[in-house]
Amino acid sequence: MTSKKYLGIIIALLVVTSAAHARDQIQHFPIADVMQNEEYAGRLEGVQFFFGDQTHPEIAQNYGEFQSNKKTNAFNKSDKGACEWAFLSALLSFHDRALSSGGNAVVGITGYYKKNKYSSETEFQCGAGNIMAGVTLKGKVVKLK
Repeated sequence: MTSKKYLGIIIALLVVTSAAHARDQIQHFPIADVMQNEEYAGRLEGVQFFFGDQTHPEIAQNYGEFQSNKKTNAFNKSDKGACEWAFLSALLSFHDRALSSGGNAVVGITGYYKKNKYSSETEFQCGAGNIMAGVTLKGKVVKLK
């Protein structure tokens, strides 16, 4: 075998080994840390968010259930920081959808990372890896009375 073939085999083994060790850890972080963050809060004005089974005012109009799947670069960031940014991005997607539909709230928001439902009134779910972090949410866009 030539040295080029050996090098090719070594590179292939390194790629397979690194892929096998890629991290995709599902974690949970406080919703309040994002919702009460002064930098983020202004971006979410005009739409109310209700997580899990939180009670909310009566619904006047239901615009449907939607999903938001957002990812962000996690390289050189803490898992919490990357996950909060992905979570905010998902909420902003709902925010824009609600306002463009005539809604003023998103209710029943649940996690749906890798199609696994996660319902909590206090925490959100995030998949954190070595280079990416992702949040998938489902929720109903509505107009509250």
